Amino acid sequence: MTAHDASRRDFARQLAVVALGSATLAGVPKRLLAARVAQHEGDIIHDEQSIHQVVNFKAAPLRVYGTLTDPREFLAIMKFSTVPNAPLPEISAREGAKFALFGGHILGRNIELVPGARVVQAWRTSGWPTGLYSMVRMELQAAGSGTTLTFDHTGFPKADAEHLAAGWYLNYWTPMQKHFG
Repeated sequence: MTAHDASRRDFARQLAVVALGSATLAGVPKRLLAARVAQHEGDIIHDEQSIHQVVNFKAAPLRVYGTLTDPREFLAIMKFSTVPNAPLPEISAREGAKFALFGGHILGRNIELVPGARVVQAWRTSGWPTGLYSMVRMELQAAGSGTTLTFDHTGFPKADAEHLAAGWYLNYWTPMQKHFG
């Protein structure tokens, strides 16, 4: 294994560590961020090795869907993530299309896309063994003028559960909430 491979392997684990180790993350004091991560440890269903989260956004379902499937929209939320200077994400609103996010540290393929309603992806970190993919399902439902996103992540290495549960908040949900206002 090269040093580059080791670096890529550890990247996903380091996202939360870097965020928790810094004084602030997008203006959130370290102690509050640590409390928020701890609060969401209940999102992990340990006996099924899955993550279930429900998040609300102040944006219509079609806009939330667009943020998850359009590279420029996704780039806009990345500025609030733990990787604000990553290159333009490779993502598409086409079923079967591959994606690469956060400089290629998150990889996958779109399995099912229903505009304004659903995103299903085969999803992995670059540090996982070749060929290992988990499944991510995001259901979008109108909630007044906003959206409720119901998220389920299954099939990931058990050792990564807590890190992944925190990472979805640190790099997706909280940045999206800030982006939408």
